[in-house]
Amino acid sequence: SWGGTWGAVATACRRVADEGVAVGHVHLRHLNPFPKDLGEILARFRKVLVPELNFGQLALLLRSRYLVDAVSLSKLKGQPFAISEVESKIRELLQ
Repeated sequence: SWGGTWGAVATACRRVADEGVAVGHVHLRHLNPFPKDLGEILARFRKVLVPELNFGQLALLLRSRYLVDAVSLSKLKGQPFAISEVESKIRELLQ
C-alpha cells in the first residue's frame, strides 16, 4: 500500500491473517526514490496486490522496475477503499 490506502489494506491483511492465511503487508512512505530493498522484499511474495486510488500507476512502475506480477486494484470514485473490497481481492488472488 501507499498513501491513503494504508488503513484499509492493513486491516484487510490482519483479518485474513487471523484466519491462518499467510499474507504480508508492505506500506511505502515515499515513491521516489523507491526504498533500496524494495526489490528484495517483493521477491519474497508469490503474489503482489497493489491497491491504488488512481489508474494503477504504482503497479505499472513495480512491474517494470522489479519484474513482479503486480496485480492492480484501482478505485476512481473519490472514496477510500472499504476494508471488504481489499479483503475480497486478497481472497480472490489466493484461490
